[in-house]
Amino acid sequence: MTPDPKLVAAARAFALPFYAEPGRAYHNAAHVEDMLAALHSRRVLTPELALACWGHDLVYDARATDNEERSAVIFDDWLAAQGVRPEVRTRIRAMILATRHTAAPADREQALLVDADLAILGADAATFDAYDAAIRQEYAHVPGLIYRLGRRKVLRGFLARERLYATPEFAGLEAQARDNLRRKLRS
Repeated sequence: MTPDPKLVAAARAFALPFYAEPGRAYHNAAHVEDMLAALHSRRVLTPELALACWGHDLVYDARATDNEERSAVIFDDWLAAQGVRPEVRTRIRAMILATRHTAAPADREQALLVDADLAILGADAATFDAYDAAIRQEYAHVPGLIYRLGRRKVLRGFLARERLYATPEFAGLEAQARDNLRRKLRS
């Protein structure tokens, strides 16, 4: 049984203050709405995926390396307080942790969430450039050269993947994403 759609609305209300925190130029509610729209337009959005979207970046600290883990704990605690069954919470937690982008998604739900999270890489050039500028804002505390070296490593890591998108629904973004990543690395 999937969660009641009313729970998704409650999750949105719970999550919005997190996404409105200062310093979020990209990892904000607009990013979540974009993910939801990407999943909806591909006719794969489920209440569980919607919940995972709202929970995946509750914590975003550009200085930390455990944002997804902390987000998963906070959101799981909230879901538990809402009476969501443990097996549903486990799936949602796994989806959130998959957005660390450190391993291949373990199942289709995780793959869809990860692909939606990375859909921005396959956006048109102007939208990708705005995303890239917003990421730089979130890392404003990092000196220029150090940021460029770190960003280059991240972008090269994405390019080194055999495929950026694991699901057929998002596979059409692959070529544009690779073009955007190569173009950014050249600049």
